[in-house]
Amino acid sequence: ELRHRASPWQRNLGYPLAMLGLLALTGISVLIVCFHVLELLLDDAAMPRGIQDASLGQVSFSIFGSFGAALQVVLIFYLMVSSVVGFYSSPLFTRLLPERQDTPLTKIIGNCVSLLVLSSALPVFSRTLGITRFDLLGDFGRFNWLGNFYIVFLYNMGFAGLTTLCLVKRVSWAVQAELIHAFGEEG
Repeated sequence: ELRHRASPWQRNLGYPLAMLGLLALTGISVLIVCFHVLELLLDDAAMPRGIQDASLGQVSFSIFGSFGAALQVVLIFYLMVSSVVGFYSSPLFTRLLPERQDTPLTKIIGNCVSLLVLSSALPVFSRTLGITRFDLLGDFGRFNWLGNFYIVFLYNMGFAGLTTLCLVKRVSWAVQAELIHAFGEEG
């Protein structure tokens, strides 16, 4: 219903640009994780352990300088938003979604707890995937399991594989539907 009420500019320019942006961010995330997997295989220093004696401002947290740091911030924000959207889209938690002017207190508390857990897991998530090395004053790199190569490697491979699978599935289904729609109208 919102698509039909959208202006032609939104339908013809806004939605495609938003989809291209989401595809680009997803692709960049998968590429960074794939490079991190290669780093894990080649160098033990790529493990997401805490950084010792690295003061803020003295050591660059990105090999691409300011551009890389900005890209890391955008990717972390994208991962945050996509994890919240994915959480509320899962069949188990769709009932937790707040309703306008009609949300009971228990549902508000459940939403607060869920968002707190998601936001607390985000630094560890982005650090384990190799998107950033910054600890955010939480010293999340001191978790014992972050030193286990197999857990970190399988976590990265799972993220890269499942994200690529979802991306291919969404894009191929959309292209397939458009082809069916285009050939269906002509025939």
